[in-house]
Amino acid sequence: MLDEATPTPIAQIQELRVEFQTQDGPVLGVENVSFDINAGETVCVVGESGSGKSVSSLSLMRLVEFGGGKIAGGRLLFERQNDPAVDLARTDQDVMRDIRGNEIGMIFQEPMTALNPVFTVGRQLTEGLRLHKNMSKAQAEARALELLTQVRIPEPARRLAQYPHELSGGMRQRVVIAMALACSPRLLIADEPTTALDVTIQAEILALIDRLKRETGTAVMFITHDMAVVAQMADRVVVMFRGNKVEEGTVEEIFENPQHPYTKALLAAVPKLGEMRGKPYPEPMKLLGTAEKEIKPIKGTEETLLTVKNLTTRFPVQGGFLRRTVANVHAVEDLSFTINKGQTLSLVGESGCGKSTAGRSLLRLVDPQSGEVNLDGKDIMALDSRGLHKARLDMQMIFQDPFASLNPQMQLSDQVAEPIHNYGTLKGAELTKRIEMLFDRVELPRSFMRRFPHELSGGQRQRVAIARALALNPKLIVADEAVSALDVSVQAQVVNLMLELQAEMGLSFLFISHDMAVVERVSHHVGVMYLGRIVEMGTRSQVFENPQHPYTQALMKAVPIADPRRRKKESELNFKPIPSPIHPTSYVAEPSVYKTVSPGHQVLITDSGY
Repeated sequence: MLDEATPTPIAQIQELRVEFQTQDGPVLGVENVSFDINAGETVCVVGESGSGKSVSSLSLMRLVEFGGGKIAGGRLLFERQNDPAVDLARTDQDVMRDIRGNEIGMIFQEPMTALNPVFTVGRQLTEGLRLHKNMSKAQAEARALELLTQVRIPEPARRLAQYPHELSGGMRQRVVIAMALACSPRLLIADEPTTALDVTIQAEILALIDRLKRETGTAVMFITHDMAVVAQMADRVVVMFRGNKVEEGTVEEIFENPQHPYTKALLAAVPKLGEMRGKPYPEPMKLLGTAEKEIKPIKGTEETLLTVKNLTTRFPVQGGFLRRTVANVHAVEDLSFTINKGQTLSLVGESGCGKSTAGRSLLRLVDPQSGEVNLDGKDIMALDSRGLHKARLDMQMIFQDPFASLNPQMQLSDQVAEPIHNYGTLKGAELTKRIEMLFDRVELPRSFMRRFPHELSGGQRQRVAIARALALNPKLIVADEAVSALDVSVQAQVVNLMLELQAEMGLSFLFISHDMAVVERVSHHVGVMYLGRIVEMGTRSQVFENPQHPYTQALMKAVPIADPRRRKKESELNFKPIPSPIHPTSYVAEPSVYKTVSPGHQVLITDSGY
């Protein structure tokens, strides 16, 4: 750390006020917010989506104007490297172009929308280096390779030639982080940089940002809603609520002695690993400020709804002049599990381990190579397109990125109604009533029905996606990272919502996630995936309280704990690099063989490479 007595603020936000013009008149995004960020310090800005966290950071980058916002008041002072300090609120856009990416780096929240789909990763990484640092093509490429190695992307040289859509969510996010770090900025703004990442990579990226901060004296403005991440990273914490700063203090003060009722409610909504010890069934969380409901454990039934046997999904890798298949990506290899009616099976693992592909294979959104999928007596694999269309009445999916899964040109009411139109199950007034009921169910005001996706925060968009999945009363919902991008209080409400719907409607969930604390809260059974296979499977208490496979143990160790006095050290994180899932076409995969630890608790004994 720099000299404690006289820290120099690299950035000072003073009485910032940002307004947005909407059809209903101006809306305040941020009102009268002030705080400093010193060199070599991490300031975490926490709050719910819509509280103005991202607006503050976009104002510092002067990007808020490109999203319809206007800095209506206040000063944004920034200490430049070799030039005098400037007020960013009044700086010319040409000067901003020089500062952006060079002196202030930004890690954006949604990696798929932050990367350009038509350029390779290498081209996007080298662009800033060549522009700001006047590097030659070869120098920029060498630095890009170094950056990708630093953020621990497997096979970095190959990734440089790939396009964003060829990478998993976690890898894309690492590319975005590498881009932000490329020019060694003085101030790094990280807007939810680890929301879409799995625990192990999150732990490493947090350690990486922390190490870079210590080594280079970079100031970090870290925007997050994950209180465990705050406990791990922050020196100081700024709590925001509805566009205002409600509390500021050191990380210990905020966690151990919160003063504002909102901060207290925020900390109460954090699911903590180990909370469910001794409870056999999932149950909703107790939330501050909500009516006291009797909390009942959700037992579910012993009746099987979904049986999956030896499911294998591979993607061809084409190469050579004739674009022949030269190898296969073994995304899902020999997967077997069952889900009971009214129960939840969670699949956990790192990005790229095949969780999402497994979920998509069940709905045949990607076609598996082989295996059996039986939903309530229907053989899904044997259906033709018409039969499949009908079968999808019973199974719906909530996708990971609600911005990409919603149509930007349709009003939200039409998007929620679309599945009902597709199947013609309701018409006219009944349809309107059903949509209103769905909006009420996911706790969105009915006035939102006329809005478009870009007018909502991330958490609100995800609720629309959940409402749409519920529109047809399905039996099974595949929730692919459905709560990973939500803030704590919204995540707690959405998790409670999913559990209440499960209790009322007897829904079954295949819950795909990397957030172990949430998985512990919602699951009846847990399957841990690694390289396309389930390496450990059992009831929630078996897997969480008695993990047997070394990979499960490493995963548990990486989970950040919402307590600033129990921070993880970088030395504790000893993950092996994940081997490549790509094998030549001649490769014959071994079948998965399990040993039973106790009834229902199985561990893979085939060599999984871990």
